[in-house]
Amino acid sequence: MKKNLLRFVFPIIIVVLLSSFAWHKFYVSVTQIDYVPSKKRIEITHRIFIDDLEKALEKKYKKKVYLTSKKELPEAETLIKDYLKENVKISINKKAQNLEFLAREVEGDVLIFYTKIAISKKINTFEIFNSLLTDVYSEQQNIVHVNINSNKNSFLFTNSDAQQKIVY
Repeated sequence: MKKNLLRFVFPIIIVVLLSSFAWHKFYVSVTQIDYVPSKKRIEITHRIFIDDLEKALEKKYKKKVYLTSKKELPEAETLIKDYLKENVKISINKKAQNLEFLAREVEGDVLIFYTKIAISKKINTFEIFNSLLTDVYSEQQNIVHVNINSNKNSFLFTNSDAQQKIVY
């Protein structure tokens, strides 16, 4: 009797446990940073899930923004730029840099943002602060890939670890 009960109950327990993992949302953004010497600039690409960014903007600015829909607020792009500038900061050679917003595009349920930093000097130190969405999701993870001076690095930024420094 116990054996039959285990054969019946054990698969149900496994299905329930696996299902709970499948329903758990994964909070992540990906940023690619490349130094392009021929253009004398750093090019940055941010990939952020639309619904996560909407929630962050709504929490911060107390407005429903309806990103990428017909109901998108006219000031949505300004709110996005302000949010990016507040949550992604870069210093080069110990000097804070201004990220220039270039464009955005949609790819499925992800918004892609393109920014750049003009730089004509040799890069000796590169500091990154990335707290995207950590104000909304404590389990948020921000992956940043950096390619500067032919050196490639990858970092994982979290709620408790939002800053990294690279010395060249």
